[in-house]
Amino acid sequence: MSFGLIFPFTIRGLGIDVRCGYLWAPGCINDSLLTGLQFVEGFESYFFVSRWTMHQLLVECPSIYEMLPNPEFKWKNQPEIQVWRKQSQDGETFVKLESYGLIENLTLFEEALRHNELSYDGKTVSLPFNFSILKWSSGTRQILSNAQLPKGFSFYNIFGTSFDTPFDVCYGSETSPIEDLSEVCHTMPLYSYVDGDGTVPAESAKADGFAAIERVGVSGTHRQLLQNKTVFQLIQKWLGVGPTVSNHMKTSKVMDADSD
Repeated sequence: MSFGLIFPFTIRGLGIDVRCGYLWAPGCINDSLLTGLQFVEGFESYFFVSRWTMHQLLVECPSIYEMLPNPEFKWKNQPEIQVWRKQSQDGETFVKLESYGLIENLTLFEEALRHNELSYDGKTVSLPFNFSILKWSSGTRQILSNAQLPKGFSFYNIFGTSFDTPFDVCYGSETSPIEDLSEVCHTMPLYSYVDGDGTVPAESAKADGFAAIERVGVSGTHRQLLQNKTVFQLIQKWLGVGPTVSNHMKTSKVMDADSD
């Protein structure tokens, strides 16, 4: 079961889940813990929270730990974090590409954030990877995974598609490898991409874990879904309060729709 910030309707025993919030977003969340998150680029970035400042906030954010990719989910291909490492053996130096899966990445987080600190008001605050928060988030995930809908409750899922969405993350390169893992936190990532809303992969967003009446993929980005005309037409259709959308729609069918 996936979970996160959602936009729910619970009218007359009917639930509509618009996947506008984070669920399991491997690329974005893994990188958020290591280098931060930047919502805008270019000139606009001067008027927004910087990537590194956002990183220092997210290291202590419980919901970020909850949104780490679930190792118990049956991914088509498990997301990975890759690091080009500079290593030495028997007096020789070589470069090796290391891969961290959904369990091994905890070791990477721990090592990369081991010396992470925040300076505030003349004081230095240590901000390592927080295993206490990780433990709490695992408990939350288990509770949500065991949750069941009330009998007679109809559930629908709308999720975003048709946009390149970060999945695997890679740091360093063969020509510019990383020697100490703490360097990862100051390295811009390279992503591999899958289909989704630009933030959450469609594979994750439609894995709600419920017996959904219908799951519909709508072409739209993460935050644009809530102002997407097709989304509101679907909501009207399922609530029976307005005009319907195309009659040829089927369960889990992805719709081609403008994202405005």
